[in-house]
Amino acid sequence: MRFDKPLIAGRLIRRYKRFLADVELTDGRLVTAHTPNTGSMMGCADPGSRIWLRDTGSSTRKYPLSWELVESENGTLVGINTGLANQLVVEAIATGVIPQLQGYQVMRREVPYGRERSRIDLLLQGEHLPDCFVEVKNVTLKDSTGCARFPDAVTDRGARHLRELQACVHEGHRAVMVYCVQRGDVTAFGPADAIDPEYGRTLRAAVAHGVGLIACQAIPTVRAIVVERTLPIRWD
Repeated sequence: MRFDKPLIAGRLIRRYKRFLADVELTDGRLVTAHTPNTGSMMGCADPGSRIWLRDTGSSTRKYPLSWELVESENGTLVGINTGLANQLVVEAIATGVIPQLQGYQVMRREVPYGRERSRIDLLLQGEHLPDCFVEVKNVTLKDSTGCARFPDAVTDRGARHLRELQACVHEGHRAVMVYCVQRGDVTAFGPADAIDPEYGRTLRAAVAHGVGLIACQAIPTVRAIVVERTLPIRWD
């Protein structure tokens, strides 16, 4: 996925009200940007961090600048826009980076499903194949061992999605949870049990009942974000 125009560099002053960030641009201007991430952004929202914004060009948005990247303490770029995760996974499927999701001829997005009134991110369908329900989560958190972790805050919604996927398996469908890790300095993925133990328990139960689990690693630059490989899963 390539950015359609050059990103704008700046320094984070503060993130607040979940969706807003005050930023000092390199030319000294102070702006407020939209933050497309509902999580805590632990380790990715420290004041003074170098960040990059995208100008959406929208004349109807109150905050046309959108925060896309942040530079971590070790200089690694991290993609914080959760709205890009689905697109990145779609591209990874198309390019064969996620071999577990090959062979389907039809891909539908945001399809209503389940008992808890959810919408599945991707529904894959193919001849002589069971429907495959794919839920995608964006991951930015890295622990001290170099493992990517999800979630970065307690998420009842995330646990609900896992229950819905488990129900899909019980109904004879295929269900897969995909974690899109938008940073290049991790070597594995695992649940953040220290942050949300209930989510970790729900994920383990879902996998035990047949829900597939895939973690893929996307490498951000100021020009593009590309999914390059899948990551091993760690349960510790």
